Amino acid sequence: MLNFLRSVDEIVAEAEERVVSLTPAEVMNRLGEPGLVLVDLRDIRELKRDGRIPGSVHVPRGMLEFWVDPSSPYYKKQFDDAESLILYCNKGARSALAAQSLQRMGLEAVAHMIGGMSRWESDIGEIEPLPARQLPS
Repeated sequence: MLNFLRSVDEIVAEAEERVVSLTPAEVMNRLGEPGLVLVDLRDIRELKRDGRIPGSVHVPRGMLEFWVDPSSPYYKKQFDDAESLILYCNKGARSALAAQSLQRMGLEAVAHMIGGMSRWESDIGEIEPLPARQLPS
């Protein structure tokens, strides 16, 4: 058995202390801000199954740092006009860790959504299916 000095719960709690955490209502109020990109970090299977927040862009968690960094060979032009990012996942743990990672890269205008898609569904309820053109074949 692997022996860890710290649990995943501990590192997520530490990340949540260090990053801006927004409720779904706060995220809803910010949608439409110029330069704001709402980033869905969930696995493509989660998007297919549960849909997404309208207007969000999908970035696989494993590619986030590479897709948003203009110096990366994997940079995506969809971030050319980005001024701030709000990240979300299913429950909020992955997005807290991802926001902390982007902060460590020097990005200040990053936040994550508390409770993720699950809380968004219960608090806001507005979801859309993933467009067919984004579904893997």
